[in-house]
Amino acid sequence: MPDSQLRQQFLEGMSRAAASVSVVTTDGPAGRHGITVSAMTSVSADGEAPTMLVCLNAASSVLPPLLDNGCFCINVLRIDQQAISDIFSGRLPAPDGDRFRAGHFSPGTTGAPMLNEALVSFDCKLVSADKIGTHHICIGAVREVRVAPEGSPLLYGMRSYLRAEKH
Repeated sequence: MPDSQLRQQFLEGMSRAAASVSVVTTDGPAGRHGITVSAMTSVSADGEAPTMLVCLNAASSVLPPLLDNGCFCINVLRIDQQAISDIFSGRLPAPDGDRFRAGHFSPGTTGAPMLNEALVSFDCKLVSADKIGTHHICIGAVREVRVAPEGSPLLYGMRSYLRAEKH
């Protein structure tokens, strides 16, 4: 376990690394679940299929169903979808107790819910999940991509939502 000063410096440093905000969803025999994340990225566009990764806390209630369902969708949020982020993170109550009522979802190729109004959605079949420290790194083979015709990403950094500026 890192010393407390190093941990604090790490957390402060990472707060300055702005990232897009996404809602990761899954559905299947273990049920429909979703959570807000900022730790996701592409791995490769080459190979049998493009690959993506997402990091989920091992204590997250979403991780076991995602592993059991064997699929996930990374829904990158638009700048006007802060409320969806807050609902899936638990900062705001879910409408009628169901987080999925915060937007319009339809099943992707894998069955994972794709947010119809997302900036982009990457529907993935889970290919590996490894625990590193307190998190699981979940890698998925992309099966479907839906790209919105326009919009800007919702960003998070410095412990708040940020607005991207075009130059």
